This record gives sequence, structure tokens and C-alpha cells, in this order.
Amino acid sequence: MPPPSRLAIATSVVNRLVKEEKSYHKELEHQQASIDKLEQGGGDENADFQMRQEASMDETRAMFPQLKQKIQDALARLEQQLEQDKGPGDQSTPEDITKAKEAVAAALTAIREVS
Repeated sequence: MPPPSRLAIATSVVNRLVKEEKSYHKELEHQQASIDKLEQGGGDENADFQMRQEASMDETRAMFPQLKQKIQDALARLEQQLEQDKGPGDQSTPEDITKAKEAVAAALTAIREVS
């Protein structure tokens, strides 16, 4: 099996970061649902736990700007690799190019969601 092309590697990086961004959004939703459930229950016995949950949400939100920057950087590298592979002697298959274009679209969507 031949080693993966540079385009395939760059595509994998973008896909991994987009997947990570989605997992942070899911985690944030889960944390918000947990806090909402605690607020509905009321009572001061859960106040300490609720404050820890809110702090955890703040930590999750703090990850989004860093993640957005990582996605933008990886997207730029992927787009650059796509341009380089258009010339003669490229090592990328049409399937690699299709996957790369799909990754670009997913990354642009993820960047909009983070903004």
C-alpha cells in the first residue's frame, strides 16, 4: 500500500479538526441541558454542582476561538495543497481531490458555526 499523499494527509487534518469542533458543540449542548435540568429542580443543595457545570461550560466556550484558528490554518494548508496538486505529476487521485473539496466545505461550515 503506497503512503498517503500530502493532499490526503491535509484532508485528514481538516476532517479531524471539524469533527473535534462538532464534539465541542455537542458537549456544550449536553452541559447546557444539565444546567437547565438542575435549574428546574431548584434547591440550594445542587448550587455547588451547578456552579462547577457553569465553569465547565466557560472552559468549553473558551476552546472555540483556538479551534477556529486551527481549522483556518489547516484549511489554508489544504487549499494550498489542492492548488499544488493541479499541476502535472500530481500524486493525488480524483477520489483524494473529491474528499479534499468536501473537507473544505465542511471546514467553511464549521468556521461559520464557531463565529
